[in-house]
Amino acid sequence: MSLLVPGVAAADEVPQPLIESVGPAVEVGPGVTHRELTTDLGIGRVQADVVEVDLTNPAVKVNLLWPGAVAARKTVKTMADGVGAVAGINGDFFDIGRTNAAAGPAVLDGRPVKGAVPQGRRAAPAVDGAEMDYVFTTDHHGVARVDRMPLRGEVRRTGIRLVANGAEQPPPLPIVALNQHAVPVDGIGVFTGDWGEVDRARTLCGSDVDRDAPCAAEQVEVLVRDGRVAEVRPPRGGTLPPGETALVGRDRGAAALRSLSVGDEVAVDYRLEPASGAAPYMAVGGSPILRDGRPTENLNDTARAPRSGVGVSADGRHFTLVTVDGRQSDSVGATLLQFSRLLAELGLDDGLNLDGGGSSTLAYRAPGHPATTVVNDPSDPSPRLVPNGIAVFSV
Repeated sequence: MSLLVPGVAAADEVPQPLIESVGPAVEVGPGVTHRELTTDLGIGRVQADVVEVDLTNPAVKVNLLWPGAVAARKTVKTMADGVGAVAGINGDFFDIGRTNAAAGPAVLDGRPVKGAVPQGRRAAPAVDGAEMDYVFTTDHHGVARVDRMPLRGEVRRTGIRLVANGAEQPPPLPIVALNQHAVPVDGIGVFTGDWGEVDRARTLCGSDVDRDAPCAAEQVEVLVRDGRVAEVRPPRGGTLPPGETALVGRDRGAAALRSLSVGDEVAVDYRLEPASGAAPYMAVGGSPILRDGRPTENLNDTARAPRSGVGVSADGRHFTLVTVDGRQSDSVGATLLQFSRLLAELGLDDGLNLDGGGSSTLAYRAPGHPATTVVNDPSDPSPRLVPNGIAVFSV
């Protein structure tokens, strides 16, 4: 049911099953269960954990797991406990060590939180065909899917009367970024209070293909307050209060924004536009690795690592969170192709690879317990702070 994934891998022969043993299903809450798996990936055993979610159960809800700002991080356990989730998994790859913002789109409570950075600014090796705007999402009817969510938006000057000689109202200025750690070259980004405290000037450094390229020579920030330009200034940090929006431009985008003056009336419109047409209730970014029950093309089959992922049933009414342990004496990790095959063996139709390595974390709250427990075996010495994830509720 995924959209626009460019093909799947050829299947000349049916591969041998990966799953060796499956532990009993333990109920986490109504409609949510946890199981442990043992797999054999050819060079050693692998331990895996799965949380299966039944969206047909009215007790189940799903939302974005996040630390309260785009450019911020917390552990999966801390975020899950903070919102009362019964289960949570880490989400998207992120701008680690810099802004710490996730790379792909995000939606919380039906509200667009951020857009996707340029393809060349992903914080991980590219997966073939995995454009930056792919997401795992659930809609307002409780249907899960793999979708695409490009950003659409514009800044329009309003309150301008046409002059007698027929001069036209200035054309709108396109918005190409929403709370993103990388505003595209020559582009204009919109930043809201969701971004957080991190200096917005950091989003104007690097190019669309090189995160280490110099910062843009031309930079400007236009502060919009209650529909009017309140200030034209260099980009800065600090959380924007309600009612304020910062338009941040680089290169030719900065030149376009300089046409605005203090007191101008402006309308700032933006949206994440789902390719499926289904309005999202929540969304988190990732890379598609499974389509119609088969691996997508050219998946790496040499690099083994801890993995996190999410897979969706063909009808969109069930999904599964999966982690595979790696870099451990009793678990060697999985390649992307092996991980995709594992999702397929679990009966899933479409799947996304989430951030792995030291970020890979799956937590759930056992019945009667006051807090979640991390059930996989993360490879870092301590739980890694991450920018977002998937939260599952059962009430």
